Amino acid sequence: MAQVLEFKLPDLGEGLTEAEIVRWLVGVGDVVAIDQPVVEVETAKAMVEVPCPYGGVVTARYGEEGTELPVGAPLLTVAVGGTGAPEELAEAAPGTAPTAGEGAAESAVSSEYSGNVLVGYGTAGPAARRRRVRHESHAVAKAPAPAAQAPPAPAAQAPVAPVGSAPVAASGTGREGPVPVISPLVRKLARDRGLDLREVRGSGPEGLILRADVESALAALDRPAAAPAPAPARAAAPAASSAVVAPAGERVPLRGVRGAVADKLSRSRTEIPDATCWVDADATELMAARTAMNAAGGPKISLLALLARICVHALARFPELNSTVDTAAREIVRLPDVHLGFAAQTPRGLVVPVVKDAGTRTAESLTAEFARLTEAARESALTPADLTGGTFTLNNYGVFGVDGSTPIINHPEAAMLGVGRIIPKPWVHQGELAVRQVVQLSFTFDHRVCDGGTAGGFLRYVADCVEQPAVLLRTL
Repeated sequence: MAQVLEFKLPDLGEGLTEAEIVRWLVGVGDVVAIDQPVVEVETAKAMVEVPCPYGGVVTARYGEEGTELPVGAPLLTVAVGGTGAPEELAEAAPGTAPTAGEGAAESAVSSEYSGNVLVGYGTAGPAARRRRVRHESHAVAKAPAPAAQAPPAPAAQAPVAPVGSAPVAASGTGREGPVPVISPLVRKLARDRGLDLREVRGSGPEGLILRADVESALAALDRPAAAPAPAPARAAAPAASSAVVAPAGERVPLRGVRGAVADKLSRSRTEIPDATCWVDADATELMAARTAMNAAGGPKISLLALLARICVHALARFPELNSTVDTAAREIVRLPDVHLGFAAQTPRGLVVPVVKDAGTRTAESLTAEFARLTEAARESALTPADLTGGTFTLNNYGVFGVDGSTPIINHPEAAMLGVGRIIPKPWVHQGELAVRQVVQLSFTFDHRVCDGGTAGGFLRYVADCVEQPAVLLRTL
């Protein structure tokens, strides 16, 4: 007799709480093996193929391509054991058989579990989920597949109580104790805007607060109040009229990598008091040095690798800039190692792969690692580990044919160096006008970690190394 096990979206690590279904790799009725990838999802960090820890026949899929699911939501169900005959699969239809969370079924088919451990799955059976996931997955498991894909209720159907209003027991607001929220991202959104979640009425199962509920509450707070306080029945009128005059146009969801970048850049500009300084530098000698290196034989050295070496040595002279700010503790945390991020444009948007331990790498090693990460970025094969842990970012926007920019710091780092295109320009060299290879260097820094003198010293040292690579030899 086949038993149906429910496979939920596992915790993919790095604090990720949701993922978007990009492509299903199996269909209903397909036979899957243990650890076979069944779906490709996009998180805020990378594209990931998710393997199923069960072997059997797929009986249901939850979510169409393009659907965003929270961690713990059902992905698919698999009929495990038995002969796989149609009548057995019909008897073991989703919703009528025990799921992976019901210990009896798990112990009966423990031989069908994967030896690889996903968070929440493994050879010993699935671990207990966090409280917020139990609310979500329990509700979805009771509903048929189409209901699991239904979008959150419209804001108009999720009434909220304004912050500061008296608790209303009948509406479920003014609650005591923990408030059920669909994800930590939604809880953070409310906290950052000063919204008391106890005053929000959740429209999800068992009063679960969805993102739409929080956004509706924030919209209500942002609407200017009339001179005499309007009655509740009239308060909805401005919202209705504003919806009518809203401009029409294509709406592009901020999801996955693009959504993560938007959040990080917004947070950077909100939290970091940044300042930018820039300088033009004569890169003729650096370009000549690179040509000589590559003519000597061996692996070719990239210009980005040479700039990275310069940055690493500049950070050794100005360690204040290889740091982060702990805003809660009001402390600057100076970091011992340089993990160098570099901006890379991909079909999925801007990503910042990180070269770990850049301070200990040679120019050849840096060239090879830049090439590996760039290729992985183009193939959407970067892992979350490749995109996290950076302490300083190098942004070569000269590849786009522009001279200068004011980089936005890659939160929570403290600085970023931007490099424009290197082109022939008139330049005074040794007292005479000449045509030289000139580049503009832009440096944005967190003014909390240092003053302009330190930032200027860093940028001047970088420019000196670009103009006279022999300066760098003094520190090798």
